[in-house]
Amino acid sequence: MVMHRSKVIEGLKIFYREAGDPSKPALVLLHGFPTSSHMFRHLIPALADRFHVIAPDYPGFGLSDAPSPGTFHYTFDKLAEITEKLLVDELGLRRFGLYMQDYGGPVGFRIAMRHPELVEWLVVQNSNAYEEGFSEFWNHLRQHYWSNPTAETEAPLRGLLALDATRWIYVHGARDQEAISPDNWIVDLASLARPESDRIQLDLFYDYRTNVALYPSWQDYLRTHKPKTLVVWGKNDPVFTVEGAQAFRRDVPAAEIQLLDTGHFALEEDLDTIVASLKAFYSREVQGGGRLSPAGRRAGIEAVRG
Repeated sequence: MVMHRSKVIEGLKIFYREAGDPSKPALVLLHGFPTSSHMFRHLIPALADRFHVIAPDYPGFGLSDAPSPGTFHYTFDKLAEITEKLLVDELGLRRFGLYMQDYGGPVGFRIAMRHPELVEWLVVQNSNAYEEGFSEFWNHLRQHYWSNPTAETEAPLRGLLALDATRWIYVHGARDQEAISPDNWIVDLASLARPESDRIQLDLFYDYRTNVALYPSWQDYLRTHKPKTLVVWGKNDPVFTVEGAQAFRRDVPAAEIQLLDTGHFALEEDLDTIVASLKAFYSREVQGGGRLSPAGRRAGIEAVRG
């Protein structure tokens, strides 16, 4: 059974979903844009037999409080700080895996950088940590908005908060668009319709430049600590390209990479594949310490589905 809970952190109600036995290994699911822990609604019960699963909503997302940007500074540093306080201070986690999708990467890598002793392993799903992973989707942000954040340069970005764009990020690259539930963008749009939500998201679009500046530090973390890393990536993603997935092997040569024939939200079409891969990876590489021979690991290191 999935429980729907909240904690008050720095005066804000932070919502999270939780399932599984707390005595089992903890796995934290960190969502992307424009969604929330809702994106993990099917993954959580599928993992709860093996893991203690926790999926928070960041401030400004989902069912967590969304204070005014006039009183709360929406940055990835702040999202990571609040998330860390939930996991460590409120829930008492002392060792956990991180499943990071999209914005989950900037949040998760900040936590891992500050507390590498807390992070046991990584699952990366369409979340960038390398320059190679940027598609043309990012051109306006990188070439105009980040260097000159004005009303004129932010105007095209407001379209990303509307129905057509919210639906597009789910269905583009999917094998079968009819397999993608409209509940996804309906739920997201309800959150995006809250007061000042446009300003919240535009502030985070601008702050995303700080993530790119931190890529060398994240890569150094990967090289230094070499966490067991599973990369599951929708290869038709219009936002982050497959080169971004493959780049993880540069710093974690033993990373297991699976490219799936779907889009940005790979769980919508490939839930069963991801669940099976995640459980097998944990049993073999994390819990078992890696039992495959080098030849066997190379043979299974990259699976292209579809």
